[in-house]
Amino acid sequence: MTPGELAAVRGRLEEFAVEMFVPLVRRDQRDKGATYVRGLLLDGRRKSMQPMAERLGVDEQGLQQFVTSSTWAVEPVRERLARRAIEVIAPDAWVVDDTGFPKDGTASPGVARQYSGTLGKVGNCQIGVSVAAVTDAASCPLNWRLFVPERWDDAEATTPEAAAAIRARRTRAGIPDDARHREKWRLALDILDELAGWQLAPPVVVSDAGYGDNAEFRDGLTARGRAYVVQVSGDLTAHAADAVPEVKPYSGRGRRPLRRYRTSPVGLRAHVLAAGRAAVRQVTWREGTRGPMTSHFVALRVRPAGRRATARLAADGSLPAAWLLAEWPPDEPEPTDYWLSTLPEGTPLAELVRLAKVRWRIEHDYRELKTALGLDHFEGRTFAGWHRHVTLVTAAQLFLTGLRSDPKAVAPA
Repeated sequence: MTPGELAAVRGRLEEFAVEMFVPLVRRDQRDKGATYVRGLLLDGRRKSMQPMAERLGVDEQGLQQFVTSSTWAVEPVRERLARRAIEVIAPDAWVVDDTGFPKDGTASPGVARQYSGTLGKVGNCQIGVSVAAVTDAASCPLNWRLFVPERWDDAEATTPEAAAAIRARRTRAGIPDDARHREKWRLALDILDELAGWQLAPPVVVSDAGYGDNAEFRDGLTARGRAYVVQVSGDLTAHAADAVPEVKPYSGRGRRPLRRYRTSPVGLRAHVLAAGRAAVRQVTWREGTRGPMTSHFVALRVRPAGRRATARLAADGSLPAAWLLAEWPPDEPEPTDYWLSTLPEGTPLAELVRLAKVRWRIEHDYRELKTALGLDHFEGRTFAGWHRHVTLVTAAQLFLTGLRSDPKAVAPA
């Protein structure tokens, strides 16, 4: 936003900041929170401390202290932001995602050479896991976790010397003892659990194949009563929906055989190819900038198998049925993308497709979060500082989203 645009909404921003920063017990902390958000909203190439302080005409050290070494907790602020985001956006889904924060050095908490979808390769970066409320018109993160790689967890070290070095690094970065290496999908479930503790629940959970391919993640969602539409790989296996578990004849010796599927599951790709082009339907799921977004899809009922399938067996030995959705463009010899969903059997194809495709909004809004609001511009080296920065960036994006959803407000495009 230009200084003029920001001045035009200054009153609304102050009201928003007062409400969101109520949990900060000290007046000076609340004031600095509002100031930091103003700095994120103002136009400028970098949203790190020094350039923001210069544009705002405030003391850089005060901002630095507020974010890196002050005593305020992010969780109560995030809870207020999450509640407001759900009220403003009225989400169709919550999207689980992660994003990379490229770094030059090795001191920032959680930094390591690791794969980043942002970079599209292995690079030196931090990874943040988020759950965001989303519609085709808007999105906003509801909560965050910083991924802690194994090299930042002394419990994963192979020698006492390596463990001591990691503990020293953790101490310098202020990483709390309970922040350990956990897979990204487990962090996503942790986030959903925290949101549930705030009495917030998703209409449906959506993710890419990085999460969807993991059966434990999908089972974790089901165990929590969360419906999902998750992208998966075509080589995941499933039984047909009409497959029936059978019991082998009892020989009279040993344990009686259990009811089990007696045929092997096949890949999702094979299920769709077997259904053939006759099962394909054309669906338009939204209006894009260049016209209707349209493609061709197949939806089948299947019973996903895979690893540890026995844990999902019902009393009669059957696996739960789910939707298999596949995109199969007319000019492609086979499907290009696959999703599994636990939405009800009567869910229309158009609804399945719309929710499968809603992740586009997250990818679109990450660009604003990073380039315009400075999500990955933080140069601090503390665990608490990173979490405070991403929380304040979330506040800035939510404020913009609120302006854009209000026809009476003057908001930047």
